[in-house]
Amino acid sequence: MNHLVVQLTRATLFVTAALFPIVNPLGSALIFLSLTRGYPHVVRRNLVNRITMNSFLLLVISILIGTHVLDFFGISVPVVQVAGGLVVFTMGWTLLQNKEREPRPQAIGVEEAEAQAFYPLTLPLTVGPGSISVAITLGANTQRHAYGWPVMLASAVLGPLLVAFSVYVCYRSAERVERWLGNVGMSVFLRLSSFIVICIGAQIVWNGVSALVQKLP
Repeated sequence: MNHLVVQLTRATLFVTAALFPIVNPLGSALIFLSLTRGYPHVVRRNLVNRITMNSFLLLVISILIGTHVLDFFGISVPVVQVAGGLVVFTMGWTLLQNKEREPRPQAIGVEEAEAQAFYPLTLPLTVGPGSISVAITLGANTQRHAYGWPVMLASAVLGPLLVAFSVYVCYRSAERVERWLGNVGMSVFLRLSSFIVICIGAQIVWNGVSALVQKLP
């Protein structure tokens, strides 16, 4: 029993350590704040709940059946990286080019805001193509042979659960950080974050292109 617990702990930490730096909830939190600027507190809170659940489900599905879905459509992971990296690059470029906007009207409804919960706030902002490709790789690697299917399945749920919880904590704390940074600090951070998002998108595209080139005869 103790041996099984040790295996489950190691497998869960392995999944969490692989996903956390790619998901990067700390860096995404303030970008989420800028995209929901002027939203009432209750609307942001509902969005955070939806984003957390969406992120958890997306990561679990990517780990468990991601390779099967790609195989069904005849899509390789490098192609997902190229296409997803272009989406991330475009989002970062759009954020970088946006001028300072006035806060959105407080009358925005929950349903209108929740329409953005999956795209773009969950995908690609929180769980982007980089996270999905890592999750698919985790599901396809030899971890199940090292630990067995029960531990692999449990870690495929517990790892994303820990990552999703970190997203929840960071996104819920974003408003406090906004008050601490102020308007000027938020503007500077948004520009820097937008440039970093562009670089991340370019890196994901490069990883995909490099993998595709290596497969050429």
